[in-house]
Amino acid sequence: MTEASFSRPRLSLLELAPVVDGASFGDALRATIATAQEAERLGYHRVWVAEHHSMPGIASSAPAVLIGQIAAATESIRVGSGGVMLPNHQPLVVAEQFGTLDALFPDRIDLGIGRAPGTDQLTAHALRGGGVSESVDDFPQALAHLRAFFNDGFPADHPYAAITATPGIGAHPQVWLLGSSTFSAKLAGLLGLPFSFARHFAPQATMPALAEYRDSFRPGEIAAPSAMLTVTVVAADTDAEAERIAGPAKAAMYRVRTGNPGRLPTYDQAAAAPLTAEQEASIAPSTSAWIVGSQATVRDGLAALLERTRPQELMISGMIPGLAERRRSLALIRAAVDELG
Repeated sequence: MTEASFSRPRLSLLELAPVVDGASFGDALRATIATAQEAERLGYHRVWVAEHHSMPGIASSAPAVLIGQIAAATESIRVGSGGVMLPNHQPLVVAEQFGTLDALFPDRIDLGIGRAPGTDQLTAHALRGGGVSESVDDFPQALAHLRAFFNDGFPADHPYAAITATPGIGAHPQVWLLGSSTFSAKLAGLLGLPFSFARHFAPQATMPALAEYRDSFRPGEIAAPSAMLTVTVVAADTDAEAERIAGPAKAAMYRVRTGNPGRLPTYDQAAAAPLTAEQEASIAPSTSAWIVGSQATVRDGLAALLERTRPQELMISGMIPGLAERRRSLALIRAAVDELG
């Protein structure tokens, strides 16, 4: 496949609704809504919220609910899931939820879909109640059912042909497949769907997944490949300040990787207990791909990354405790991307 000429990608935001130590769940969710409003003001294309469960430091466990609140508090920015973990849900329920959102906010809703549980095995079992298969082989069928509920696509002899998703049938949320490996990349390509790759936690698989998506692409919902790259980026006025405000996210990641998840530390907490060299090395497979620094540092880091990967869209992720620092980071990243020409 001959790739189209590369141009500066659209810029979007992934929000996890971080719960900072000493704050409430309400504080976290309101801060996420305020962050989405700032992203809209700065001209970001979309904001997504991610589905995680049994994570004390992440409040975005119910994406459909939070998407509705963000969409109601904004005017034009696209709002969606990054993503809904389909094995945790029955496709009909997802179709009705996102059909409702699409009815309320037409042409603004995205449905990013993943096949990972977004949690540990025990929590996944509790979510699924033993009634939803955990086999990845069932994911393509569940996805097909979900899309059929939207477009009335069940064959006449299928048992579900008698079901009408209300709201849902005729809805047009923009469907994306999410992934951190080549599985969903290939499926998205074969189905002609846009694909979002989770570089923020699987950087080593970036190039293989993008290549798989582009090589396997067949026109479907879209006519040409549309790849999004999610990247952890933290920006501040100086490199040193950016490293300071990225400290809590590194501490939180280390706790998750060692089986001790908690709330996002404050800046002071992270500074008072810096990670050792050994601890830093244990999370380096992910954090080495983070882009942290001033506007100039971020610009140069993104320029190098985008030259290699050439996505159509760049989605920023960053667990920043303070709302003021979060807003400043978004503005500097926006300015850095604009400088790329």
